[in-house]
Amino acid sequence: MPERSIASATAASSRRATRRRRGRAALALALAATLFVAAAVQAQTRPARGASGANARTAASATAATAVAKAAATEYAQRFAAVCAACHGANGRSDQPGTPVLAGQHSFYAITQLFLFREGRRSNPAMTAVAKGFSDADLRGFSDHIGTLPPVPPAPASAPDAARMKQGQALAQQHKCVFCHGADLAGGQQVPRIGGQREEYLREALQGFKSGQRVGYTQAMGEAVSQIPPPDLDVLAYYAAHVPVAGR
Repeated sequence: MPERSIASATAASSRRATRRRRGRAALALALAATLFVAAAVQAQTRPARGASGANARTAASATAATAVAKAAATEYAQRFAAVCAACHGANGRSDQPGTPVLAGQHSFYAITQLFLFREGRRSNPAMTAVAKGFSDADLRGFSDHIGTLPPVPPAPASAPDAARMKQGQALAQQHKCVFCHGADLAGGQQVPRIGGQREEYLREALQGFKSGQRVGYTQAMGEAVSQIPPPDLDVLAYYAAHVPVAGR
């Protein structure tokens, strides 16, 4: 074979080999890129699936908790009607002298009082008999239901005595009743609503705090009324009982 032909064939063979090597390199690079992209997609998909699963579990837990709360609310509404309504009224507005109005009362305050009755720290034979068998769940269930009762104003009666109302308002300011119970005496959280409460109940409660016969969760009320003359306590009870009932 002529020398030139041999050289040409050798060059052509070398070019083909180079193209094959380049083709294999390109294929390897494409395969590596494909594997990298697939791994990245898989890595992104796993957390998303995990997050989706966690969200689903959270939603299921929330749904179950809501169902349990609704069942408990229904149970304690029924138990309130069976156990408490005879004295305190179906809507929490008692018609019995000496029996407090629960309508519009705050659940935090209610659970505190139920605890004091259960533990024998508040003296009332009827309430002690009812509360002594309450579990902690019962304390929470009844107080939560009481907290849902909207305020109910007293039945319409004659207009309150304007002079006594003015005097009572001044006393409430002077003795800082409004600092804790609010200007409308609606209270809040652990502070009871006293606006629209029964007058004789308020009078008895104030006298009890002053004499030390009634205890609270703290000494705040005993200290607050300790220096107030009994006639002024009566005026304060009258004023609070006749304050227009405010909403929540």
